[in-house]
Amino acid sequence: MHELFMSNVAAAAVVQGCRLLEPSDLMEIQQGDQVNLHSDAGTFQVIGVDGEHDRCWVRRWPMEPKLGSPVFEVSLHQISAVGL
Repeated sequence: MHELFMSNVAAAAVVQGCRLLEPSDLMEIQQGDQVNLHSDAGTFQVIGVDGEHDRCWVRRWPMEPKLGSPVFEVSLHQISAVGL
């Protein structure tokens, strides 16, 4: 008896700097979105996204009056949509 197997190979392609095969647990975010950090109950605004390196830059939202809110980098794995 001769069995045939089909390979289940997927290749990642790059389109406009983003991978087509993204991990399913990452949410889709854009500049200006509001998110929560897994390590902080506050709300943060997304300032920039680097999907190629799974990173984004956020600041506390709403911004601190007079002082503003510092921007810092976090992994996309460390954020979730507001309220989740």
